This record gives sequence, C-alpha cells and structure tokens, in this order.
Amino acid sequence: MADRIRIAIAQTLVTVDPAANGTAIRAAMRQAADRGARLVHFAEGALTGYAGADKPHYAGWRIDWAPIAEELAATMTLAGELGVWVVAGGNHQLTGDHRPHNSLWVINDSGQLADRYDKRLLSHNEVASFYTPGDHICTFTVDGFTFGCLLCIEVNFPELWMKQADLGVDCVLFSSFSEDPIFEIIARGHAATTGCWVSMAVPAQCAPAASSALIGPHGYLLRRASPDGPDVVCVDLDRTDPDLDVALNKARPWRATARAGDIYATRRVTDARTLDRTHP
Repeated sequence: MADRIRIAIAQTLVTVDPAANGTAIRAAMRQAADRGARLVHFAEGALTGYAGADKPHYAGWRIDWAPIAEELAATMTLAGELGVWVVAGGNHQLTGDHRPHNSLWVINDSGQLADRYDKRLLSHNEVASFYTPGDHICTFTVDGFTFGCLLCIEVNFPELWMKQADLGVDCVLFSSFSEDPIFEIIARGHAATTGCWVSMAVPAQCAPAASSALIGPHGYLLRRASPDGPDVVCVDLDRTDPDLDVALNKARPWRATARAGDIYATRRVTDARTLDRTHP
C-alpha cells in the first residue's frame, strides 16, 4: 500500500460553452501534471456547464452533444498523454427523449473512460426538469488509494458518505456547483466522522462563498484554493502524516468496530436497574 499520492483540485471558470470549458480543463490538467499530480479533480458540470433554460447549448431542452463529445475526447487524449487521472463533471447523454445524467467522468491515465458516476439523489428542480437520476456507486483505485464520487446536494445525505467509508474509500471526490458555504461545513463533518479525505471542487465563480479545498480525515482544511478566480491546488494525501494518525489509525477503525456492535453485545448485563428506567 502506497503511503502518499498527490492530487490536484482544479477550480476552473465553468461557462455555457463546452469549448471554453474544455480549454480551461486541459490547461489545468497541464499545470497539475507539471506539479506531479496523479489525479485532477474538477467541479460539477465543469466540461458541459450546468443544466438550465438559460443555457445556449440547450434547444427545446435538447443538448447539442457534438461539442461536448469533442471536448471530452480531447480531454481523454490529453489525460493519456500526461499520464494523469481526471474526474470532471458534465451532462451525459442518454437515448431518445430521456433526460441526461448529471455525471462525473472518470478518465484513467491511459486516456480511457474507466467509469462514470451519475448523481443519484437529485434536487427537486433537477429531477423534475433537467436530469435522470443514477443508480450506482462509483469507486476506483489509483496508486493504492481508493476514491469515491459524490455530487453537490448529495452532501446532505449521511448514508451516502457512510457507504463510502464502508467500501474502504480513502478520499471522496465531492464536486459541486453551489455558492452555499454550508456545503463545506457539512463536508468537513462527513470527513471527520468517516475518516476520509474530501476533495471539494467548485467552479471559480462559486469560490467567493467557499472555494475548492482539500479536507483532511480529521475534518480540518489542509489546503484551499483562491477565492478570487481560477486556481489549481496540488496536495498530498499522506497516510504517514502524524497529524492524521488519530483520524486514520485510531478513530476510523474503532468506529467500524463500534458500528459492528459485537464489543458492546458481549459486555451487556442483565441488571434490574438497567431494566427499570422510570426510577432514579
């Protein structure tokens, strides 16, 4: 098991133009690769833009998929050339009249699509007007570290985060297109209770409220992107960091033991004062 991996959190400006978004994504990938990152993480909708009636790439609620396919292909090619993994958000086309998924594409360091995460728990507006919900969990491993994917409003569902820990995820890649600073606070709580790192990627235009950041498995911020515009931050996930020893090596395994319950079951006793809960 590797002790360390360097990841990059890319805070790009997300527009309604896939070509502009793709150019920004690939520039960030090059910066990250030059600084030794093995994985580059982007925001929700980073490649395609987010859904909505005001988006020019929609026409009668139909997306022009051609430029999206071109930009995704170019991004995959560059990932292979640079030898980096890329996780980037965007709309994923379905067939017929089915609405797209709100997804994270997982591109491996050979430039291939290794997997895709489709947002499962959508907002009311998303499920009513924009997107088709997904139905699967997405985890993958890079250099001995296991990553999981979650999107935006899914920050509000603790069961999704607990499942990540149950699956042995080391770092949750949490992509959002939100200007609500409470999302960061909730994500920090999930990091602290699950013992997972959390990489939080938001678009540059959302950064003034809560910029992209890496949260440690103790719930504290390890690195934050600039609140003033696009940025690429590179940071190591380090299993040997003494500041993370309690969170990684004591709290997380103990909580797994506690949740299993066996240690408590063997220590319970039959006692009259336990059974009587109405007297002091």
